[in-house]
Amino acid sequence: MIEFVEADETTPYTQQLKERTGQVVLVNTFTVPKGRTEEFLALWREDAAYFTRQPGFVSTQMHRGIAGSRILVNVAVWQSAAHLAAAHDNLEVRPGGSGYPRGCTVSPHLYEKVAVDGICGD
Repeated sequence: MIEFVEADETTPYTQQLKERTGQVVLVNTFTVPKGRTEEFLALWREDAAYFTRQPGFVSTQMHRGIAGSRILVNVAVWQSAAHLAAAHDNLEVRPGGSGYPRGCTVSPHLYEKVAVDGICGD
């Protein structure tokens, strides 16, 4: 079973899912035990396939740390926090969940784009 670790204890993920927002970016940071990355990715692929079929899903991309890092980061875009929350409501129908290698952790957190004049558009 994967262990859930809050990315920001002052703003729990479940609280973020209740926000009324426009488009959000889910940054989901995973720590995977050494030698278990391929096993983890196979299970994550099944979970990701579930989420990509849900209303409001826009895109996803997994990133792997380099130089022997055990960290993987999934960056997913959703039309709103409400869409992502609704996808979580049906978790009993998704395939992964409890099958992840022992010692895996997950730290999800939601973000909105920020316009920074002259650097980042809105």
